[in-house]
Amino acid sequence: MTRNLIAILRGITAAEALAAAAALIDAGITSIEVPLNSPDPFDSIRMMVESHGDDALIGAGTVLTPDDVGRVAMVGGKLIVSPNTDPRVIVATKTLGLQSWPGVMTPTECFTALKNGADGLKIFPGTLIGPEGLRAIRAVLPPGTQVYAVGGAGPDNFREWFKATADGFGIGSALYKPGMSTADIAARARDIVAAFDEAKA
Repeated sequence: MTRNLIAILRGITAAEALAAAAALIDAGITSIEVPLNSPDPFDSIRMMVESHGDDALIGAGTVLTPDDVGRVAMVGGKLIVSPNTDPRVIVATKTLGLQSWPGVMTPTECFTALKNGADGLKIFPGTLIGPEGLRAIRAVLPPGTQVYAVGGAGPDNFREWFKATADGFGIGSALYKPGMSTADIAARARDIVAAFDEAKA
């Protein structure tokens, strides 16, 4: 079962990458991003793709330039997530056949992202716009637009975000913090998946 959850592994090292990816996939989280401000992110992405690329959508977060998009593609990543809406990054991503999830907050950013080919929108930071803000923006978005909430969205308020029409979530520190053991990652992932399934039911 594929869930609309993206694991954000900010700060992960290449030495931790394979075990963390395996734990996430086993728990039911099959979209994984390694933010590019992590140590050796391209090594981590490459290793994850080589070992788990058939079982998960793996790529990068905090992608700010077209050059970074190209580097992610070179190591096999398929997912590009950004904190902002940069048409150059979106177009580069789609030109290379990757998934594009830019960060948005305003209707202008939403429509700019979609016009340039984004696969979905990342409301970021979710704490600033909140479920009510998403509900208001949703009224003008094209039907079927995928919107994920990131930052301030988690097990405690999944249900509230779903009611506001969120399609999914990016989960960072609630799932992974640097130095966390694989067992802890696995336990948190299972709890998040359980909360997601319960809220969506």
